[in-house]
Amino acid sequence: MARKIVVIEDEPDILEVLTFNLQREGYEVTGATDGADGLDTLRRVQPDLVLLDLMLPTMDGIEVCRNAKADPALKDTPIIVVSAKGEESDIVLGLGVGADDYITKPFSPKELIARVQAVLRRGPMRSTQSETRRVVRGELTIDLDRHEVLVAGARVDLTATEMRLLHYLSCYPGRVFTRDQLLSRAIGPDVVVTDRNIDVHVRALRKKLDTLSNYIETVRGVGYRFRDTD
Repeated sequence: MARKIVVIEDEPDILEVLTFNLQREGYEVTGATDGADGLDTLRRVQPDLVLLDLMLPTMDGIEVCRNAKADPALKDTPIIVVSAKGEESDIVLGLGVGADDYITKPFSPKELIARVQAVLRRGPMRSTQSETRRVVRGELTIDLDRHEVLVAGARVDLTATEMRLLHYLSCYPGRVFTRDQLLSRAIGPDVVVTDRNIDVHVRALRKKLDTLSNYIETVRGVGYRFRDTD
């Protein structure tokens, strides 16, 4: 069965290009040209993924994203923002309200399809309670129950905060997280860490990971992601 994608885009030419390229890859595409109609379409179609513009009539893309993530039936549906607004603040805001990825216009159809495939492959974000306690990514093994990290079979000693951060990032390879998201989701409220201290922990992690330091990637102006090792 073809996977379903909803495209919410108010520019007809761009909507047509997106629809054509997605259909050519075998996806079932439904389009909407304003925010309110787009949200109704999401609830009706229950898609596997959403491509969402930010500057929309009736309801902007940020509000569409907030409403979708607040809806129990849609909260796990991946959303890729596709927008001409490419400033750092715009990207951080989009990711901060729950978007899974952010593509700035203009873009190439090849890049778009690659990003869609990557997000669909990763699947929906799960709550921390459902994340696996033992993660294996290439030559890296993280075992929370044993408080053990292995790099190519050799044990690496991490602090509790470094362990939380590495484990959380590794659960979602390829997904970009802002520093605020890592503070709230990975570090937790019981540890005193500021957003810029995240950078210090990442530097320490990279040093300890040694040959696997490139597993943690910096997304300039936004935050960090764990390299997609698939």
